[in-house]
Amino acid sequence: MIKLLLISLLAFIGAVALALLIKDNPGYVLIAVGPWSIETTLALLVFFLLAVFSVFYFAIRFFVRLWSMPRSVTRWRKHRKEEKAQKALTYGLIELAEGQWRQAERQVLKYAKQSEAPILNYLIAARAAQEQGAEDRRDRYLQLAHQSPAQADIAVGLTQVDLLLSENKKEQALATLHRLYQLEPGNPQVLKPLGKLYRELGEWNNFIELLPKLRKRKVFDKQTLDAMALEAYTALLRDSPDADTLVLNWSRVPKALHDHETLLLTYLQKLREFGRDGEGELLLRGALKRHRSDALLRMYGLIEGPDLTRQLIQAESFLVGHQSDATALLTAGRLCLRNGLWGKARSYLEASINARPNAEAFLELGTLLDKMGDRETALACYREALRLAPCCEPPVAAEADVVEHVTPAIEAPEIVKPLSVDKPLDAAKA
Repeated sequence: MIKLLLISLLAFIGAVALALLIKDNPGYVLIAVGPWSIETTLALLVFFLLAVFSVFYFAIRFFVRLWSMPRSVTRWRKHRKEEKAQKALTYGLIELAEGQWRQAERQVLKYAKQSEAPILNYLIAARAAQEQGAEDRRDRYLQLAHQSPAQADIAVGLTQVDLLLSENKKEQALATLHRLYQLEPGNPQVLKPLGKLYRELGEWNNFIELLPKLRKRKVFDKQTLDAMALEAYTALLRDSPDADTLVLNWSRVPKALHDHETLLLTYLQKLREFGRDGEGELLLRGALKRHRSDALLRMYGLIEGPDLTRQLIQAESFLVGHQSDATALLTAGRLCLRNGLWGKARSYLEASINARPNAEAFLELGTLLDKMGDRETALACYREALRLAPCCEPPVAAEADVVEHVTPAIEAPEIVKPLSVDKPLDAAKA
């Protein structure tokens, strides 16, 4: 509109200028062709030429428009269909959000072929069909989305994964994610559900192999990923089927995590289960020197290193400056028992009980007194152990005697007085 007004204004100004120019001197033109001649003023000739030019110009434009009309109509109809397709997609999204699955499916399919991005229509239709439990239609829509002109394998695959997970079909979802991972191994939208599925399915080896990419792409925040890595390494150690696999899995744990209490305790406990706890004594000793904790101290008294005498000396060194540490005293007492130092073991165990009454110390002391023949006092220790930790079971060596003596004592109606720990127990010391 502005362009038309500008042209009209320029034409008007030109006409006024020309009229002023020829007002006083209209000019003279003679055109002779054979016997014919035309005489006229210059102004009239100019106006005549302008009129002829205008007629030809508009005639040509008219015929050009007439010639291109079919294509224009086709473009107009296509544009109208695209507008309708866009509106249908918008309404379909709204109905999907409102939970009107059937209506949403119909809306997005109505103009899917005319849509600028038909893949969106088919993906929405697939989700709506999924909510209706129509798996056949869902799969057909996903196939149509996959066949759409746009290269959208990842988008289609991720939608399929989401729909499969909503049905708890984790194995199928994992297979789809593996295919997507081959296509784009660095795509965070593929890595995130893949990492989550590995965790949920307990595929710790695969998860650990994926860890570097998860860190590089920052798929999870650092704190979350560190916790997930710790969980994976712990589970990998815990699920080791034999000692050799356990040692191999431990070598896969980053050295920065070797002193982590949870990982180290899991590794040492598994070594004990496989009868190779001696291999962990040196590792645990070094960890205790760098980071002292009750859990690590307790484990040091449970494992059996290659040199029990040296292990006892090391345990006693942990008491320097910590003479009232109940856990360190318990550990020293246990190692004295293994070295056959019964009297020294009793002293450490009593000191542990005096520092903090605990079921393990009472249990170890009861076992020692039972071996020394003081059954009555041993029974009192077992009672205290049961009272402090009802889930605690007596050692195998004394199990028969405990079952024989402790069970009647528990069932008896009279109240059993707890063992006094203020004074040392009377028993012969080795």
